[in-house]
Amino acid sequence: MKKNSKKGKATRRPTKAEVAQRQKIQQVLLRLLGVFLLIFAATRLGVFGVTAYNLVRFVAGSTAYLLIAGLVILLLFGHRLARHEGVISGFLLFIVGILVEFQAYMDWYFKGADLFGQTFQVAISELTNFRVSQFLGGGMLGALVYMPISFLFANEGSFLIGALLIAFGLFFMSPWTVYDLADFVAMAREKQKEHDHVRAEKRAIRQEEKRLRMEAQEAARVEAEAQAALVAEEEASRQALLESEAMEKRAIDMETGEIPSGSTFDEEFSRDFEPQISTYEPYADEIENIDYPDFPMEDLPFQTENEFPVLLAEDEEFLEETEVVTPVRKQPTLKERLAYKLPSINLFAPVKATSQVNEKKLVRHNIKVLEDTFASFGIKVVVERAEIGPSVTRYEIKPAVGVRVNRISNLADDLALALAAKDVRIEAPIPGKSLVGIEVPNAEIAPVSFRELWEQSKTDANKLLEVPLGKAVNGSAQTFDLTRMPHLLVAGSTGSGKSVAVNGIISSILMKARPDQVKFMMIDPKMVELSVYNDIPHLLIPVVTNPRKASRALQKVVDEMENRYELFSKVGVRNIEGYNAKVEEFNSQTEEKQIPLPLIVVIVDELADLMMVASKEVEDAIIRLGQKARAAGIHMILATQRPSVDVISGLIKANVPSRVAFAVASGTDSRTILGENGAEKLLGRGDMLFHPIGQSAPMRLQGSFISDDDVERIVTFIKDQAEAEYDENFDPGEVSENDSDSSGNGGATEGDPLFAEAKALVIETQKASASMIQRRLSVGFNRATRLMEELEEAGVIGPAEGTKPRKVLEK
Repeated sequence: MKKNSKKGKATRRPTKAEVAQRQKIQQVLLRLLGVFLLIFAATRLGVFGVTAYNLVRFVAGSTAYLLIAGLVILLLFGHRLARHEGVISGFLLFIVGILVEFQAYMDWYFKGADLFGQTFQVAISELTNFRVSQFLGGGMLGALVYMPISFLFANEGSFLIGALLIAFGLFFMSPWTVYDLADFVAMAREKQKEHDHVRAEKRAIRQEEKRLRMEAQEAARVEAEAQAALVAEEEASRQALLESEAMEKRAIDMETGEIPSGSTFDEEFSRDFEPQISTYEPYADEIENIDYPDFPMEDLPFQTENEFPVLLAEDEEFLEETEVVTPVRKQPTLKERLAYKLPSINLFAPVKATSQVNEKKLVRHNIKVLEDTFASFGIKVVVERAEIGPSVTRYEIKPAVGVRVNRISNLADDLALALAAKDVRIEAPIPGKSLVGIEVPNAEIAPVSFRELWEQSKTDANKLLEVPLGKAVNGSAQTFDLTRMPHLLVAGSTGSGKSVAVNGIISSILMKARPDQVKFMMIDPKMVELSVYNDIPHLLIPVVTNPRKASRALQKVVDEMENRYELFSKVGVRNIEGYNAKVEEFNSQTEEKQIPLPLIVVIVDELADLMMVASKEVEDAIIRLGQKARAAGIHMILATQRPSVDVISGLIKANVPSRVAFAVASGTDSRTILGENGAEKLLGRGDMLFHPIGQSAPMRLQGSFISDDDVERIVTFIKDQAEAEYDENFDPGEVSENDSDSSGNGGATEGDPLFAEAKALVIETQKASASMIQRRLSVGFNRATRLMEELEEAGVIGPAEGTKPRKVLEK
């Protein structure tokens, strides 16, 4: 018999999504049930409502309504509140603070009774009698929390602890964080500090003005006394001269030639006799016939011949010669040195500091974004610290072991996208640290004023060419000593802050150096950047604006360098410091004073214009100065807004090792200046990369801003103290339109100095061609062609005959 068997139907296991959905529905139902019960407890409807409310009172005491409201909000919106950090913890602190306050009041009300037992007894009585009539303080929970607090701080201290817990709870529930509170406190301190600083500056300005007024009054008083003394001295001299003349007239009778009896006359006789003699002018023949009596010559009241030196003819010629020869450099006297006062920093207007509180808020957000972005690319990093600078914020990240640095460097664009930044520069690694720096532009650039940078830098007063350049990312002031650079190349596109930086360097030197210590030669082909410094006593010559004159002026500096080296070799020293030390030692031992050599700073504001007009001469002068001028005390600052290889040649780069790069258009320009990329990512407005000699990598700085008014004030202050005395040894002279062309070969005009050499060369070789003259005499093609024309006009060579060589007519 066939047995019928029936398989049971298999049940399907629910999926994870279905399980999660069921759990979510259960949670919602439980929350709604809890809200329903809490509402019944709050309304106290019927026995169930009163009992539920008393159960809540048993836990929280008279704060039951507050606990019910909090639990309702937590059940309905708990999933949303959990997203906001600190809301739940803040609410718990707030509830605990309320419980402590109520329980402290209950303890004070019952005045030392058994608080825990009293609370329990009242709560059970209310619960069993289904009534709500007595004050329960903070309930059993409040009693448990209050007991250790009251034991430690007593009843009065418990009130203060409860208030603190309430305040912290409200603060944690608020949208502000501890960082925001710290930023608020820091901002308040900064405002107070800024206010105090402004008051101190105003007080210093008032004191400086008062001092200047007192000095002016003292100078006026001294000048008035000196003038009065001078007038008195002149009056005394005049009276002495009148008395001397009167004595002479009384001593000799002009009619008889005899001395009257009595060598002195009374005052009345002198007054009567004086007018008659003053109008008498004897003729020469009358004087010759005068019979002079015998008396000793020393008794005569007038001066003898020996007291009046006779000026001979040869002496007159000598004086005429000495009047023509004038010293080139004037040795400043001690009075002049003491009279010259260095400019005060109060000449520069203070600039209000920019608050960076918003940047601090953004930093915390960016740290999380950086870590998440690197994690999305499979790179584990930790942000060690963040430094907020004037223009950028640098995040120092520490990659995990095994992470290659170039993986981080290749993510610059992705990081800029994630951070919504204009651009991101990655410094991998930071020199001297096992960290990688990521520089992100700030939302708002905080300008650095020249006055702020000068006061913060505190440069050495004895180092005349040590000047502040800008602020680093960490906020420290960075200075450089031009004597150690020893030359500086500054490049950047238009509007990047190049000219402002040059003005800052010049102003810094003027703040520290007297005219006899540092001299400037300024070359400004644009005619608008450096012309404000005309007529200051520090200039060797007026600001040169003609590019043709500029090449000659640079050659004059080269000649000065060679002259100084010859002077060093005669004295037996190696550099300008040794020479000036010898001069100081010599001046201390003898009365005959020698002149110390000043430092010379050559500033070229636009090198590209010079290279277009006279590239060969300018490049040769720069190379020679770059190679040898440091020991002679000559330093160069070369600036250009076109950093291309035809302006900044390889030889110039090799001899100018220190560079400052402002914002440029491309990485090619950046590599021309610095030898690496980076300047194309700068922000402009003074943002720079400074690469001094001896440093492995450039550092990012925010240059100081100095206004035109500030420059005008310091220049006016210096001009009011001393006048410019230009050195004719550096005068480039006048140039004609036929002077050096774009190839920099020099013009060959009629009577060219090389004409004789070219003629001798042609006669010796019996060959005549422009290429030969160009090659043998090291001149350009244009000049060689003009020399050929002069040779033809002089009859040395014949005319051109097409492709045939010219005939040499002289043998």
